Amino acid sequence: MLGRLNHVAIATRDAVKAAKIYGAAFGAEISEAVPLPEHGVTTVFATLPNTKIEFIEPLGEASPIAKFLERNADGGIHHVCYEVVDIIASRDTLVKEGARVLGDGVPKIGAHGKPVLFLHPKDFSGALVEIEQA
Repeated sequence: MLGRLNHVAIATRDAVKAAKIYGAAFGAEISEAVPLPEHGVTTVFATLPNTKIEFIEPLGEASPIAKFLERNADGGIHHVCYEVVDIIASRDTLVKEGARVLGDGVPKIGAHGKPVLFLHPKDFSGALVEIEQA
C-alpha cells in the first residue's frame, strides 16, 4: 500500500528564498513557484536524487500555513508525503484501521497534478501525512 517517499514539506514565509539555498549549496534543481489556491499555499520544489523537498508559503490570510507559521515563527517541517498506488483504497483501509482523513475525505489535486489526501497527525505519531496517487 505505502509507496516511496515523494517529498518532505517545509513551511516558510518565502518559499523561493528558502529553496535557493538548496540550489546553491546542493546543486538541486529548483522549480518555479506554483500557487495552489485550493490548498492555500504557494509551492517551490527542490529535486534531490532520491526525493523532493517542498517549500510551502501561505497564499492568503486563511492559509493553513499562515496558522502554522504563527505557532512556528521560523517555519519548519510541515508534513511528509508518501505515494500510494490507489488513493481511494488506501483511504478506505486507513479509515478502517482508525486513521482520520482531514477535510471531507475527497482527494484534491495537489502540487504534482495528482490526487492527494492529508491524514491527522495524532494518528501518525504527531506527523502530518499526505498520501498522493502514484
